[in-house]
Amino acid sequence: MAQSSQAADGLASIPALLQRNVAEFGHKAAYREKEFGIWQSWTWKQAAEEIDKLALGLINLGVDEGDFIAIIGRNRPHFYWSMIAAQSVGAVPVPVYQDAAAEEMAYVLDHCGARFVVAEDQEQVDKVIEVQDQLHQFEHMIYLDPKGLRKYDHARLHEFKHIQEQGHAARDEFTRELERRRAKLGYGDTCVMLYTSGTTGKPKGVVLSNRNVIESAKNSAAFDNLGPNEEVLAYLPMAWVGDFIFSIGQACWCGFCVNCPESPDTMMIDLREIGPTYYFAPPRVFETQLTNVMIRMEDAGRVKKWLFDTFMAHARSVGPDLLDGKPVGLWDRLKYMVGDLVIYSPLKNTLGLSRVRVGYTAGEAIGPEIFDFYRSLGINLKQLYGQTEATVFITVQPDGEVRSDTVGVPAPGVELKIADNGEVYYRSPGVFEEYYKNAESTADTKDPEGWVATGDAGFIEPESGHLRIIDRAKDVGKLSDGSLFAPKYVENKLKFYPNILEAVVFGNEREKCMAFINIDLSAVGNWAERNNISYSSYQELAGHPKVMEMVQGHVEEANTSIAEDSMLSGCQVHRFLILHKELDADDGEITRTGKVRRRIVEDKYNDLITALYDGSTEVSTTTEVTYEDGRKGAISATLEIRDAAVVPVTPQKVAAE
Repeated sequence: MAQSSQAADGLASIPALLQRNVAEFGHKAAYREKEFGIWQSWTWKQAAEEIDKLALGLINLGVDEGDFIAIIGRNRPHFYWSMIAAQSVGAVPVPVYQDAAAEEMAYVLDHCGARFVVAEDQEQVDKVIEVQDQLHQFEHMIYLDPKGLRKYDHARLHEFKHIQEQGHAARDEFTRELERRRAKLGYGDTCVMLYTSGTTGKPKGVVLSNRNVIESAKNSAAFDNLGPNEEVLAYLPMAWVGDFIFSIGQACWCGFCVNCPESPDTMMIDLREIGPTYYFAPPRVFETQLTNVMIRMEDAGRVKKWLFDTFMAHARSVGPDLLDGKPVGLWDRLKYMVGDLVIYSPLKNTLGLSRVRVGYTAGEAIGPEIFDFYRSLGINLKQLYGQTEATVFITVQPDGEVRSDTVGVPAPGVELKIADNGEVYYRSPGVFEEYYKNAESTADTKDPEGWVATGDAGFIEPESGHLRIIDRAKDVGKLSDGSLFAPKYVENKLKFYPNILEAVVFGNEREKCMAFINIDLSAVGNWAERNNISYSSYQELAGHPKVMEMVQGHVEEANTSIAEDSMLSGCQVHRFLILHKELDADDGEITRTGKVRRRIVEDKYNDLITALYDGSTEVSTTTEVTYEDGRKGAISATLEIRDAAVVPVTPQKVAAE
């Protein structure tokens, strides 16, 4: 597939898009941030002035073309400005996960050779200082929040606003140089470098060009008719490709407003105040929102709960059809209208999703029941399938063709093919340039013709052209009887229940499937309070006999649902245990984006897996944990193992390859 060599509408970089936006709608809001309870706003013209001052300050500080500038902090306009300012001076922004431990940051900063760091506050500054002896190219750090930093050595430490002030003071000296660098930016030049989540090893630096970002933003915006009047809430990690394409790529292409919440704690309040029209959240956010709804309904009065259950049952039966414009009977329409008045609209308003015109979920598969719940409310939630290496978009769901069991059709400009072993391949204008300093992995992932291996197993439906993803190719296997083993499918069934936060299913090349369960402390804690069950810790609550009974009921209900799929009916969970701790990114068990690191979990808890399969009714274990301050410790527990009832079926065997 021939890549576009011409810049979209002659706009070859994000800074060029910024200048166009200033010219076309300079007085329209571009960024908002809630601070001290009040929304602050910047127009495109004001944002461009802030970016120019920072870019001049970076040149004054010694930033050269080709330098890497790490960005560490939560979603704030200043960090989006930092990325565009870095691009403006010919440098490469590298956003880093703000909740990463110092050692994780050290790997990324050293691997990319960052000479400069823009950090949010004392916490992030301290992390970099802690590992700076490992960073051989690090020179200067810029911080946004000065609180607690007054007595630090400022030889290489600079306040954000001071860099801007110095840049503004030196504008006569450096403006011509800034204009030269900005004008020099081309479609093939690097726009950003984003690191993968590292589910299978060390994170890889994914180099994305201006072409990758702008073509992906242009095509996806046209697909969903996005325009300058959209409102988005930027709350997902800036180091994640999804936030970059929505809050930088599409925002600059369309000219819409990016809203930044005051803090993670106020995110839901801020979401309701903004009422975004274009919304993205990974499955875990939708799962958490649904859990909170269910907790509240458990505490509701009898009449209110009856109304909720009655109208939600009706919504599930006709809501998706109404949303897709399909024929629905008059009585059902009238009943839905009443439900909208008393249940659906108030619920959407509580969730902050009343104005959503286009909503997306991606990152990993979402449970069909969770997906259908939101669509039944009339929220136009769709799935997209993407990767960092694709600049997000591989497949998308057109309006009127949204289904819970597929991830849609190829996104505009994307080609798909399925390899003989079932692995999905794609190529598009968004295909990444390379893995930084890793030619071998680049060659393994992207062939000379531009086809990229996704690592996921799936197939394209011949009638609809929709792609169905089964699971990660490396995770899909067979049970000992030859039937298909797809753990993610089962895990999503289990995670539909508000009381289950995470599940890890085992069974490849074994006779039966077994599972680890993490309970949701908020949901189960609320349930325990209503049932007069006292507890002092997650571990104590997880081991309570009544919690075990409740989770057993969920597992057995999930088994009934799994049994209905002839291809995957062999994946019913026969035995399970509830882990004594939550899987944690600090312990390396999940990624910073919430994906389970299966191999690490299997190795770390091998004794528990052995007990599941050898018929034990309980197992004692000791596990190393990492506390928030970085200290190591250990927790010991004796875990109960329970059998779960399964539905007798004859599973469909997988044809030999």
